[in-house]
Formats: sequence, structure tokens, C-alpha cells
Amino acid sequence: MKLGISTYSYWHFRDPKVSIETVIDKAAALGVEGVDVLHQQMDSEEPSYLQRLKRRAFVNGIDLINLSIHQNFVSPDADVRREQIEHTLRCIEIAYGLGIPCIRLNSGRWGTIKSFNELMANSGNEPPLPGYTEEDAFSWCIDSIEKCLPRAEECGVILALENHWGLTQTPDGVLRIVNAIPSPWLGVLMDTGNFLEEPYEKLEMLAPKAVFVHAKTYDGGGEWYTLDLDYDRIAAILAKVNYPGYVSLEFEGKEDAKTAVPRSLRMLRQALGGKGGTRP
Repeated sequence: MKLGISTYSYWHFRDPKVSIETVIDKAAALGVEGVDVLHQQMDSEEPSYLQRLKRRAFVNGIDLINLSIHQNFVSPDADVRREQIEHTLRCIEIAYGLGIPCIRLNSGRWGTIKSFNELMANSGNEPPLPGYTEEDAFSWCIDSIEKCLPRAEECGVILALENHWGLTQTPDGVLRIVNAIPSPWLGVLMDTGNFLEEPYEKLEMLAPKAVFVHAKTYDGGGEWYTLDLDYDRIAAILAKVNYPGYVSLEFEGKEDAKTAVPRSLRMLRQALGGKGGTRP
């Protein structure tokens, strides 16, 4: 297993924004091997900007390992879903331009609870839109992802469906979508911090199909919630399925990332048996 850092670890959607270039430099200084790029943190989608990022990573000995994007396929409006599909296709092209082999995919959610803070206070649960059911939502999501896969295969970019909120709040929801679309270009992004209760059995369900892992930490207390995760146990879950890929730190605490990120990396290295981040 290799260790990476999500650029989100340094920027939680509040000013001032931390640049992707800055995180690449910090990752190199901290001796990790990869950077997971948050799409909303990018300054541009222009080819010249993408190439500057790619060069910055290469000369620092850093791999760009994932592009974490947002989309929402849960809408009864076919035009809205089409817009989300087009957004995803554009992000596949961005990943291709950056040499990134994987993008984080969301299923989306109903949006009947408008405030994310309120959604978190409700443990991620929200009711469907009136007149519709979860069955409708799964059908929309599966159909939308199927429409993205030809471009993903053409560009050599794996779509990694994360256990996030909405339809993928449970491991059953994640697996229902992934198992409905048998493709080598669709896998699971296993996020250690997105199951708020009894996470370990749920993570065990996802681990066999994981192609990427987000490892959350909460030094200083979490932005929305705090979990006391046992990373020795999580490392054992990954080892049991011989997971060979990246574990990317997503620091989501209130402590200054300058101190919290190095501490989290030390903890993850120890839990992964010294295999995470092989550079000195």
C-alpha cells in the first residue's frame, strides 16, 4: 500500500484557498508518493494549468493519483441528469489530461435537506422527493454511470464510487450500483470516515472491490463530526483482501493542517506496517 494526501486535507472549502501546487510541494516534503486532487480546489480547467500541475508533480517525484469530483445523478429531471453526465465526462477528460488514472464518483442525493450541516445532524438521512422512491434513484444513478463508462475506458480512467451520502450511505447501496454494472472501469472508493456507526463490518463489505481508499482523521475535532477510527483494524481489513493501492489521507479536523497532517501520516505509516509512503 502506498500513501497519498488529499488536497482537501489543507482546504475545507473556506478562504483562503490552498493551491494544488502548494499541496504537491508539501507532499514531497513529507515523503508521500501521491496527491489526490479535489476538483473544486483547482484554479482552472484550462490545458495550460493542467500541464503546469503535471510538471510540478513530476519534478517533485509525486504521482497525481485521483481526481475527487462531485456530481448528483439523483434527479427525476432527465436534463439535470444529462448535465451531470456531461460534467463527469469533462472530469474524465481533465483526469486524462493530468495523467490521473482514477476519479472519485458520487451517486448523489435527493436534496430534500438543503443544508449540509443539517444533513450531518440527521446522520446523512433525508427523505425522497414526493412521488418518487429509492428504486427510481438507483435506476437513474446506474443508467447515468453506464453512460460515462465508454469515455472512462477510452481515457483509461477508473470510476471509483465512494461511500458518501445519499444512495451510497450504506455498503449495500454502493454494492448495488457497482454490481449492477460489471465493468473493469468501475470500482469502489472506500472512505473510512463516511460510515458514522459500526464502520468496520461495513468497510469489510467494500474492501474486496476497493480501487482507492480515503483515510479520514479528525485532529482538533471534526468539521462536522468526529470518529475514533482504529487504523490498525482498518489496515488488517485491507491486508485481508490484499489491497495493493493508495491510501490517501483526508484530514478533516480543525487543527492546523501544518501539524495535524504530519501526525496523521505518522499514524497511518505505523498502521500500514511501514508500507505507506516508502520514500525517506
